[in-house]
Amino acid sequence: MLRIVNRTIVRSVVLGVVSAVALTACGSDDSGLSSVTVSKGKTPTVKVDKGFATDKTDTRVVAEGSGDEIKSGDVVKVNYVAVNGRTGKQFDNSFKADTPLTATLTEGSILPGFVKGLTGQKVGTRVLVAIPPKDGFDSAQKTLGLKKSDSMVFLFDIVAKVPTEASGTAKKLPAEAPKVVLKDGKPSGLKAGSKTVKNPKKSMSWVAIQGKGDKLKANQTISAQYVGQIFPKGKVFDSSWASGKPLNQPLSGLIKCWQQQLVGKTIGSRVILVCPASTAYKGTESELKNDTLTFAIDLLDAS
Repeated sequence: MLRIVNRTIVRSVVLGVVSAVALTACGSDDSGLSSVTVSKGKTPTVKVDKGFATDKTDTRVVAEGSGDEIKSGDVVKVNYVAVNGRTGKQFDNSFKADTPLTATLTEGSILPGFVKGLTGQKVGTRVLVAIPPKDGFDSAQKTLGLKKSDSMVFLFDIVAKVPTEASGTAKKLPAEAPKVVLKDGKPSGLKAGSKTVKNPKKSMSWVAIQGKGDKLKANQTISAQYVGQIFPKGKVFDSSWASGKPLNQPLSGLIKCWQQQLVGKTIGSRVILVCPASTAYKGTESELKNDTLTFAIDLLDAS
């Protein structure tokens, strides 16, 4: 719902909706990963012989971490090197650009091979994952040089497990700020404050929980939980808490209101936004194009 720009980079393809998967980790190394070599250092290289192929997702731990175990449904931040098994050539490397990928390990949110390969690993682990075509892309990816029949090899460094909710210091909100409505301890909607402006002309924001992380920058990709509602008393039209799918997207590809109001907010914060149509979906084909919207957003991570 929130995206207004379609990205054509690798991570957009990887994060696309895919077919159903079995959420089990593998580790027998029958896939031929024993022949794959990995250089040491912060920016590793991965050597895969041409013609590499596998018929199942498998893993080989290069160096085991000591952090929390990753479970299906977790949001994880990883650096990675991606290699086409058929050609032996690298087609992406987040280490070089220093742009970790943040992804939710759930069915339909990420490539099946990612879910299978990362579930059960620990934060801090460096792991090789061999991914067969059935657990990879469900069509040819010409921009990446991949055929539908190609196996892939990924080297992952598991950087962190992303928190599930805002944490920090609760802040007293002014009378004009919408109040967050909680259900089972999670935001389920918003309620107009006693002095809420009914027809705001510009976007506004308030911090309900002050996080202690770094300040969000305009060029970063964010991981967030959110609920969106038509302002001031309309229906809830979107909720990552309800869907179980946190948002992981570049801030620059989201609606203008988010870009205007979230930059400079600290990671870990819960932020309330009010977004006039001019800063939301005006000029689009969205059914919300004429509506002022309000959001409660937990800023969980950024990279």
